[in-house]
Amino acid sequence: MKRKMKFIYAGLAFCALFAGILASKSFAEKTLSGPLQSGLLIADFNSGDKPNNLGGDFGSWNKDATDDTQGSYMSFVADDALGSESGHSVRLDYRVDSPNPAYNGFWMKLNSVDFTSYDTLNFYIKGEPQAGFTKRLKLELKDASGIPQASFVMTGISDQWQKISIPFKEFGAATNWKEMTEFVVVFDDMNSRPKTGSIYLDNVSVSKA
Repeated sequence: MKRKMKFIYAGLAFCALFAGILASKSFAEKTLSGPLQSGLLIADFNSGDKPNNLGGDFGSWNKDATDDTQGSYMSFVADDALGSESGHSVRLDYRVDSPNPAYNGFWMKLNSVDFTSYDTLNFYIKGEPQAGFTKRLKLELKDASGIPQASFVMTGISDQWQKISIPFKEFGAATNWKEMTEFVVVFDDMNSRPKTGSIYLDNVSVSKA
């Protein structure tokens, strides 16, 4: 029975990844400009430490910590997307160049916050030119079920800070927006090119368009 359930979960994960790839769009071209209007700041990382602005934990995650051919690592850097001299962002170093199925990334707890007053996910992102960086990655939002029902594959990352704004409707799947628990960034061996690199993330928020 356990083996059967393992195959079922694997199939669901593959279907979610494939659906995300089909739904991907380049919001780096469509929604870069514009200030945060009425919204909720989730994480500005300006303290250079945990927790986020909601009191939630965050960090890097790995599919297989025993496989040294893949993995991710998070660090704080004094490079603020809005140009503040005292601000910080997080740097995410990733590697999915493995002979085995490879995926890893970044997770952040949302502490069951209610998103029903909002309709857009916002954040700033850029790649590290010296280390190299993927221009494409997967994002997930989880509700109280803990299942990543809402996912989206974004494209268009560059080596300059860009504000990305993604309407919730682009995530596709039905989600309990009243009780959101986690925001996840996924690097994987299907979407990430090159398979090793670094990106910076800052000022994660939700807003009403």
